[in-house]
Formats: sequence, structure tokens, C-alpha cells
Amino acid sequence: MSNLISRPARTVAVIGAGPVGLAAAAHLVERGLTPIVLETGAGPAAAIREWGHVRLFSPWRFDIDSAARRLLEAQDWVAPDPDGLPTGDELIDAYLAPLAKTPRIAPHLRYGTRVTAVARLGVDKTRTVDREGRPYLVRTQNTAGAWEDVIVDAVIDASGTWGQRNPLGAHGLAAPGEDHAAAWAAGPLPDVLGSARDRFAGKRTLVVGMGHSAANTLLNLAALKEAEPSTTVVWAIRGDDPARLYGGGSADALPARGTIGTRLRELVETGAIELVTGFTIDRFEERGDGAVAVVGNIGGVEQVIETDHVAAATGFRPDLEMLREVRLEIDSTVEAPAKLAPLIDPNFHSCGTVPPHGEADLAQPDEGFYLVGMKSYGRAPTFLLATGYEQVRSIAAALAGDREAADKVELDLPETGVCSSSRSLEATSIADAAEGSGCCGSTASADSGCGTSADSGCGTARPEPVAIGSRGLATGVLHGYSGERTELPQLEQTGGCCG
Repeated sequence: MSNLISRPARTVAVIGAGPVGLAAAAHLVERGLTPIVLETGAGPAAAIREWGHVRLFSPWRFDIDSAARRLLEAQDWVAPDPDGLPTGDELIDAYLAPLAKTPRIAPHLRYGTRVTAVARLGVDKTRTVDREGRPYLVRTQNTAGAWEDVIVDAVIDASGTWGQRNPLGAHGLAAPGEDHAAAWAAGPLPDVLGSARDRFAGKRTLVVGMGHSAANTLLNLAALKEAEPSTTVVWAIRGDDPARLYGGGSADALPARGTIGTRLRELVETGAIELVTGFTIDRFEERGDGAVAVVGNIGGVEQVIETDHVAAATGFRPDLEMLREVRLEIDSTVEAPAKLAPLIDPNFHSCGTVPPHGEADLAQPDEGFYLVGMKSYGRAPTFLLATGYEQVRSIAAALAGDREAADKVELDLPETGVCSSSRSLEATSIADAAEGSGCCGSTASADSGCGTSADSGCGTARPEPVAIGSRGLATGVLHGYSGERTELPQLEQTGGCCG
């Protein structure tokens, strides 16, 4: 049984105005509840704007929440081509921004508002007597530095994971000298072929990581190197074999994914990309010219990689610090809600094997508080946007007192592609000729769930759509491929399915 609040909620704080946060608001207003949507950025989905150049390979038909669609259609909104593939910017401009402006959502949005803490009103975490039924206090700070406490009946935390990068250092800890604000730090998804082209052209860039964020950046850098031969691309991984990211090549159940892996392998084998395996980062030593020496070891022997830029494609994790005064049951491994964690643990599950789940799986010891979207998946990279929409639909029903609707968790999934659409694109460039995908970066057999076989693809008997995280998409989110400025098929994941 869910630990549901004893009476229907009236006001609900929604932390984050990304796709899942705005979907939560849409479902809440349809249920007659009042959302208060608190967004750090100056507009909806501010995290997605940071990777707006990345093109999803989840078609529009899977990117739009049902309640959000109803609110938009009431305003004579014209839906995008259901088979089209939006970039992050297009996702905002054609869907999330119009949704945020609808009369039933706009009055409830507060931009430039950062949530710093959540607590039960009048009691700290240790207080049990008279705790149940108390409202929540959500402490916020705006861009001018002013503080405000918002009092609500329930809280839905859809703040994602984009702002909490996994460290580059060993042991899950940041290495000495690691600094995301340093001149050499390129972030997880630099726009190598667009706005940041001049920064990377003719320079040496180290890409760290073995997920699809790394693959996307590597392929973009390789394309830049073709145009600017003095550009140097180095790829460092902790493992000894990149086969998991290469995929199954021509045997892959999803040809575009196989093409990406095959192309990446070719670039390594021809020397266009310098691959360093078994590399563990110990520290960073800045050079006077803005470059950095990445000091690590291979098999216990110190190795140094000198580079101008470092692209950190190592994924993300949830920010739980602001929730220290909320009673949570969080899995010690995945850092996801305890009931959900066994269903999403990437040690055992891929995108294609995570079942739909709702309020009962997300309820916490403090009734009326929920983690949703990419943040609900903790460190697991298997989040699907469609699953996030079903999470908030179920929660809104529960908060409105409709237990039957809350427990009836369903998810209609497409018939093609695990964590992707297999539709070929009708476009003019080679980059648009096929869709990249990647289920958790693994290479299972073409007719099974994701696994570890190095010579085959990845599929399931009942495939699922790719979707993005409000990450941050971050890693959370999302698979996609970058723009139309390259001849290479691109693949990306930032907090969406499968890091």
C-alpha cells in the first residue's frame, strides 16, 4: 500500500519546469489541484537549452505528454509532425514553451527560483510525533538573492540530474584539481560543430567516458578533424575494451546504432581518434596556457595526457542535499527510491526491461513527497520520458484522492526499437539518413534484452521508445544525434535512456 496523504492535496510544489515537471503541472491542474512550479532557469527546460543542438531520435509522438497535449490543443496549438525528430531547442520552442504559456499553467510558474531545501513545516527530520499530515516548507532563493518559503501540501521533485555530474576521478570522487569551471573543462556535450567550433578547431581534446555522450562528442570531433586536420582527439576509458560501445556492427538489430559503433571503431583503428584504455584519473595539473595535464595510471603505472580541453562524459547523479530534512527511503546503490531501485538497477536492467511504475513505487515515508523523472532513477541511466509521464499521471491521481487511477499504471509502447525509434529519416544529409540508438551502451543479442555480448545488437520482445531526461536531459537524458552539420550519424544520451 502507498503511504498516501490522508486527504487530497490542494497545493503541490513541482520542482523543475522540464518535460516531466510541466507534465506534472498539466496533470495536477486537470485534477483540480494547484501546482507551484519552481524553475531555476529563466524559462522552461533550462537544462535542455544547454544541449539544444542535440537532435533526439525519439519521434515527436513519444515526446508529448497526454495531459499537456490536451491543454495545448485547447489553445489551437498545432502539433509537430509525429514522425519528426526534434532537437533539444525544438523540443522547447515547439512544445514546452507553448505549454508553459497556456492559461492553466502560466500563472503557476516561477522562473529564476532555486529550491535550496525541503522540510515538513515546524518539525525537523527526527520528529515523529505529530509529523503526519503536516504541510511542506519549500525554501527558495530568486536570482536577486531574495529568500522565500513556499508552504504546500505535497512536493513533486522533477529537478533532474543535469547539474550534478559524476566526477572524472577514480573511486567515484572528484580528482584533485578537477574543476568544472576551469578553462579546459568542456562540459559533457560541447557544441563542437556549432557555437563552440572555434574553441576546439586545431586543439587537443580528451573525451572521458564510454557511454553515448562520449560517442556523440567523439564523432563530432572526428568530423571537425576532417575539416581542421590539426585537431587532435583523444578518448580515455577506464575499461580495457571499448567493444561495449562499438556494438554489434552489421549484426546490430538497429542498423544505425551499428553504423555508429562501426564508424567509431574505424576512427580508432585508423588513428583519427587516439584511444587510451585502462586509464584511471588521479589528478589534474593546470598549465599556464590554459591547458591541463591529466595525470592518471594504467595498471599502476603513472601516465600523463596533456590536453587543451576535457569533455567529461561520465554521467550524472541526483542532488539529495536539499532533501536532508525529508524522510526518504533511498537505495544505497542506485540512489533511487527503494521500491523502484530493483526495477531499474543498471547492473541487471536495460531500458527495455524497466517496467512502468507509478505512485505506489515512488511514495516515501514522508507522505506526499515524490522524486520523479530522471531524478527518480538516481544514478541509473535507463530513464524513459514516457515512463516519467506515467509517473506523474499516477501521482496526480493519488494526490487528488483517486486511488484506482493511481494504481492503474499503464504504458503504451511502440513496436520498434529498444530505447530508440528504428524509423529511417527522410533528409538530405548522411547524418539524417539513419537514427542512432544505444541501449545502455550494451551489446546484447539482437533478439533479447540488453546484455554484454560483444558481437550482437540489442533488442527485446517488446521494445520501448527513447525519451529524454529533464536532466537533464541531461545523464540524463536522452538519446539523439547532433544537428545537420556533419556527415557522421550522431548518437546522444544525456539522462535519457541508457548512459
